[in-house]
Amino acid sequence: MSTRMALKFVFWLSVALQLSQDYPTKPVRIIEPFGAGGGPDLLARAISPKLSELWGQPVTVENYPGAGSTAAPALVAKSPANGYTLLINTSAQAYSDAFLKNLPYDPLKDFIPVAALTSQPYVLVASKSTGITTIGELVAAAKAKPGKLKFGSAGLGTGTHLGAEKFNLETGIKAVHVPGDTMPQAIADTVAGRTTYLIAPISYALGDLRAGNLRALGVTTKSRSHLLPEVPTIAEAGIAGFNFPIWYGVWVPAGTPAAVVDKLAKDIARVMAAPELRAWLEEHGADRMTMTQPEFARFVPKESESAERIIKAAGMKP
Repeated sequence: MSTRMALKFVFWLSVALQLSQDYPTKPVRIIEPFGAGGGPDLLARAISPKLSELWGQPVTVENYPGAGSTAAPALVAKSPANGYTLLINTSAQAYSDAFLKNLPYDPLKDFIPVAALTSQPYVLVASKSTGITTIGELVAAAKAKPGKLKFGSAGLGTGTHLGAEKFNLETGIKAVHVPGDTMPQAIADTVAGRTTYLIAPISYALGDLRAGNLRALGVTTKSRSHLLPEVPTIAEAGIAGFNFPIWYGVWVPAGTPAAVVDKLAKDIARVMAAPELRAWLEEHGADRMTMTQPEFARFVPKESESAERIIKAAGMKP
């Protein structure tokens, strides 16, 4: 390396270090795509005051639902790549790349994965009006009327959609997908009997489960959820090896300086490891994911590839 190149390298390194040390110098926005009361919203509101305290700057959470949960990523993708607009999203961020081909953004190329946050189960629910109380009954009802039962989701290509398709594949049933535009709409459709079943984040379904409007048939992970300890895993209910967690993470627009990404990743990890956050996660049935930023950046495209395998096996058409 020439002396001139070495000097340039040292200069830009010092700029990057200064940028990392100074960030943030103004309020930071966290944008979430599913609406108030959902997992990303609750988690964002749990970590935002801790980040605000750490940074000495306001950190606000903004709900931006709609367009099958793609409105928020579209907003963040077009935001300045400076670390002041963050996206908190579920595994749908990875899955949408494999399924949705007409988005105004590229879910992988237009974002930098910053931090993996948590992993937890979905719950498979059925409308009370169906009279279905177990997974065996659901499978029997679907096989008795192939292609007649309807299942809901929060939108095309979301984790709730892919999880249901995986369930259908592994049980050998055929049903009609009726996507909602938001998770609350999908829940409402199942409660009203417009769809027979739905795979939903527990945080969204819990109110209607407690009210008796929905019945929980199984959770989607290898272990039961302590939020629904009486509900078996789908694997326990007879679908051997079934495992489909929902996971949450933070992204920033592509082009965000590496020093800012690194600081965000380290500061978010610091906040997530705090005792009060660990207690909050336990209370909400979530397990902390402990990936480094490079590990999370490799994890996201692998999850997209996994979704693509489900899409092909199910014959889903993007």
